[in-house]
Amino acid sequence: MSEQIQMRVAVVGATGFQGGAVARLLTERNHRVRTLSRRPEGDRPPLPGVSCATGDLGHAEDVRQLFSGATHAAVVMPLVYEPEQVRRYARNIAEAAVAAGVRRLVYNANTRVPRSATAVAAFETRRIAEEVLRDSGVPLVVLRPPVYLDNLFSPWNGPALVNEGVLAYPLPADVPTAWLSHRDLAEAVHAALTVDGLEGRTFDIGGARTLTGEELAEAFGRGLGRRVRYQALAPRVFEQGLAQVLGRDAAAGVAGIYHYMAAGTDRLLLAGDDGVSAGALSVEATPVEEWVTRQPWQVWANDPEEQDAQTLT
Repeated sequence: MSEQIQMRVAVVGATGFQGGAVARLLTERNHRVRTLSRRPEGDRPPLPGVSCATGDLGHAEDVRQLFSGATHAAVVMPLVYEPEQVRRYARNIAEAAVAAGVRRLVYNANTRVPRSATAVAAFETRRIAEEVLRDSGVPLVVLRPPVYLDNLFSPWNGPALVNEGVLAYPLPADVPTAWLSHRDLAEAVHAALTVDGLEGRTFDIGGARTLTGEELAEAFGRGLGRRVRYQALAPRVFEQGLAQVLGRDAAAGVAGIYHYMAAGTDRLLLAGDDGVSAGALSVEATPVEEWVTRQPWQVWANDPEEQDAQTLT
């Protein structure tokens, strides 16, 4: 499939961080992008070049309208972890994609998924969506990412990193993890949409290097030019903080991944795949140090005047 052919892409989740990164990259490469949002127009993040309709994944007609005329689709589910609701969303998406004759749908599971069933809603609802999409017969490529570097450039991590040299995250320090950025995800989605012969495949995408917590801190230290130490944050504490932003149900869903990892049941779940996905997609994740040097960390500095100036620029 030629990358030069303009695609008409239905992007589910474009008003979120991950889907937004995908939408931006697609528009940069002159593809037409449409999305759907329940938010009123004034409450949506700016997405230049993206057509956004008001609607709900739970309403089949709204989803059919989104997919009307689409040649391709990129899907990430919202932070919803109720099985039947996710099943309904996935069914509406699958039926709309089939009806529109979508040539390929790329599904970002938003997490790795263990081989065996678990009691963790964050895994099992994403497994449900994947199964519904696959059973529909739509040409499908599944991407399962590990953890995003962008999680660390946030009001919860940035100040401690810049001012104290502390990288706190709810993963045990000895868990090997393949990190990637939202931009890396977008590159992987674009490749999964355009590279020939990928239909039916599932990729555990991630960084070229698998890092423990200490190794991640060392990479951040090199990027920031200062000593950084890793602090394993208790998943319970992480969940409590997240609930203030996302609400209790969504926070419990997200935190379920970290409770699972803390239990030590599957230490390698978030590790790399020995370059399989990078080779198939011809996409290399950005090295951690390089990603760190590109971020405007000064916005988290202690100096209020400096912080205000950086925020305005």
